[in-house]
Amino acid sequence: MIRQANGPADMDVVRQLCWEYRDYLLGHSDEVRHAVLMAYGLESYQALMDGLAEKHARPRRIILLAERDGLPVACGMYHPLSDTDAEIKRVYVRPDARGTGTGRQLSQALITGARADGFSRVFLDTSRLFTDAQRLYESLGFRARGAYADLPEGMAEFLVFYELNL
Repeated sequence: MIRQANGPADMDVVRQLCWEYRDYLLGHSDEVRHAVLMAYGLESYQALMDGLAEKHARPRRIILLAERDGLPVACGMYHPLSDTDAEIKRVYVRPDARGTGTGRQLSQALITGARADGFSRVFLDTSRLFTDAQRLYESLGFRARGAYADLPEGMAEFLVFYELNL
């Protein structure tokens, strides 16, 4: 089941999932670790987590939770970049839920939500090493493109950027 995260208890779960995601990235490879530390040092990530609910608050922003058997297994969110463009962020599926279609369902729900919120395009990025994520996004209609936002120096080389016209 995919649902909107609501209230403090849900936000605690989302933050926990986001920290797990960061830990997963830090442990993935030296390249991914370097990119994460470049973009999200501990203090900046903590600040992001502290303001997560506000950064993704309705309207025109959302945080979604995916559950299996009543337990949280994934999260994802989007926020506006402009009146017409949104960015999907922090799509994370716990290891025990990977391969179950949860990532696809969550991504589709984010796309559907962005369309319903009046956006005409969505953007996202992923590590160039995450080929499974790239295949998923491409199968959902995303097309590779260049960077769509300013990044720390040298960061773009670690990422693949995508765009989907809604």
